[in-house]
Order: sequence, then C-alpha cells, then structure tokens
Amino acid sequence: MSTLIAVLLPAVLMPVMLWLARGLPGMPRLLEPGSWPAELWILAVGGLVATVAGVLDWSFHRRGGRRIPAAEHRAELMALVLGVPLFTLLAIASVVAEPAHLLVPIVATALAMAGLIAFDETRFHRACGRYETLLHRLLVGGNGVAFLAWVHWCFTRDAVGA
Repeated sequence: MSTLIAVLLPAVLMPVMLWLARGLPGMPRLLEPGSWPAELWILAVGGLVATVAGVLDWSFHRRGGRRIPAAEHRAELMALVLGVPLFTLLAIASVVAEPAHLLVPIVATALAMAGLIAFDETRFHRACGRYETLLHRLLVGGNGVAFLAWVHWCFTRDAVGA
C-alpha cells in the first residue's frame, strides 16, 4: 500500500499546490488551462502516464503478478521516498523569485533517485516480463518527462518575454 500512496502522491499534490498558489503572480491557475505554460501541459501528460503505469504495476503485483522480494521493495521505496524532497524543492522553486539557489539540491536529489532506480532496474527487474517492463518504462519515463518540464519551467519562466 505504501508504494501505491507514493505513486499517487504527486498526482494529488500538484493540483493542490497549484490551487494554493493561485494568488501568486505568474503562477498558472489550476482551473484555467489557458493560463498553463507548455511545460505544465507536458508535466501533466508525463505525470498522467507515470501515474497510470504505476497504478497498473501495483495492480499487476496485487493480482498475482511477479512476487516482489523484500529487498526489491525496499529499493523501490527508497527511490520513491526521494520524490518527497524532490517535489518539495521543485514546489519551492516554483514560487520563489530566484530559484537558482535550489538548482544544485534539485539536481543532486534527482541524481540520487536516478541511481536508486538504475540499481533497482538492473538488480531486480531482469525477471520481469514484457508487460511489467513496459509499465516500468512508462512510469520512469513519464516521471522523467514531468521532472524535466517542471525544472525547465522553474528555471526559465522569467526569461520568457525578457
């Protein structure tokens, strides 16, 4: 269940964050898609792909798919848990006037997460079938696209129109 929560948390927190930041200047408004920059659309699509793949993967294992050993579960949770500080850093970078001081911690956290994902995929997922491998690729790829879109928006939004 903790894995499912970790998969769903960004999909719930992102709209909540946009709603809470609705009064800040330059922030897109959640219920006005016309105010969304291209990066937010890309983030939404990438995040949706990742969330659906994560839920399908969780469901696959719950319905009797490949059994996940405890060591693999710990490795996956460590990678997913790093999403909390990464999301927090990106949320802060979204609302501060000068997010540049957050770039190094954001990249360091993302690299640590990528290392854990690479370890998990190479150590434990050689036994995965095609369907499960596809879900993992969509989960990681969708989150990667969402991350890159969010980072791009955070660090280039003031350059647009300058």
